Amino acid sequence: MSNSYSIRSTKIGNSAGFRLPAEFYREHPQFANADGWIEVLSPDTAILRISPQSGDDEDAEESVMMRLFLDFAITEALKNNTLQPYTTEMSKAAHELIAGVQLDDESLEDG
Repeated sequence: MSNSYSIRSTKIGNSAGFRLPAEFYREHPQFANADGWIEVLSPDTAILRISPQSGDDEDAEESVMMRLFLDFAITEALKNNTLQPYTTEMSKAAHELIAGVQLDDESLEDG
C-alpha cells in the first residue's frame, strides 16, 4: 500500500510546515491528530514518520519496539548511500542458491 501525495511548504504561525492534502486523511484517518517527526537522509531526501495513537497498551509496546527496530534497520541500511533495490536478478540468484535444499527440522513437519 504505497501511495504518493503532493505536499506544499506553508507558513504556520511563526513557523514553517508542510500541508498534506485532504485526500491523505480520507484514505488514512489513523494519522489525523497524530504526532511524528522528519528524518533527513541526504541533502535532497527526507522521510516523514507519523505515529498514530494506539488504544491498546500491549500493542503500543510492541509497536514501539518494532518502530525502534525498523528505525535502526533503516539508519543502518541508508548509511553511506549504499542501499540498493532488490532486483529480479538478485531473487533468481537467491533461489538458485537454495534450490534443492531439504530441511530436517521436525517442528516444520508437525506444522
